[in-house]
Amino acid sequence: MPEKQEALASQEFIEIKSIENDTLILKNGNIRKVILVSGINFALKSEEEQGMIIHIFQGFLNSLDFSVQFFVHSRKINIDDYLKRLGDREVQEDNELLKNQIHEYQEFIRALVAQNAIMKKHFFVVIPYDSIQLPKAGTDIANKFLGFFKKTTPAQISTEQESDLKEKLEQLDQRVDHVINGLHQLGIRAVPLNNEELLELFYNLYNPATTEKKVGEIPKK
Repeated sequence: MPEKQEALASQEFIEIKSIENDTLILKNGNIRKVILVSGINFALKSEEEQGMIIHIFQGFLNSLDFSVQFFVHSRKINIDDYLKRLGDREVQEDNELLKNQIHEYQEFIRALVAQNAIMKKHFFVVIPYDSIQLPKAGTDIANKFLGFFKKTTPAQISTEQESDLKEKLEQLDQRVDHVINGLHQLGIRAVPLNNEELLELFYNLYNPATTEKKVGEIPKK
């Protein structure tokens, strides 16, 4: 019982209501999509290339008429599965020389990880869509008054909510396409996270001390 109450208390601090249609549905009705993007080794570029990248990126930002959030997630890589596969390979190996080499390699990896945490960075862009409803002048009070006499069934409410969400998703998808196309001009590959990948991302964010799951990788073309 206390564990259940603690879980409910933790959920009060999370603004996410649900994850549907590869989209974060917030408690206030607004929606978000998260895009996983590849990185650029800017330091290895020539001065001319760096200037071109900055110019294109500036043009991309100026083309946006909505806000975006750039998010970098650094996480420690768990190599337990990798070490287990090496151990299995060592047991199966008949050649004593190779067996010893595999064993020494395992010990080297364990010592390396013990002294230096192996980190990996993921880069994300969060794209929002916040709906703003402005009441028409002179109609707000009348609507509230007539609302007392107007009966709305649960089915009508559900249909209206679904229609509103569909319209928001269409608007958000247009923004996602615009951002992806803009990033492609920089030579950056970008893919939206699906439902499962969003769940894994937030699981890792809120449970950093546990064994992390694997967030979706950028597919290779």
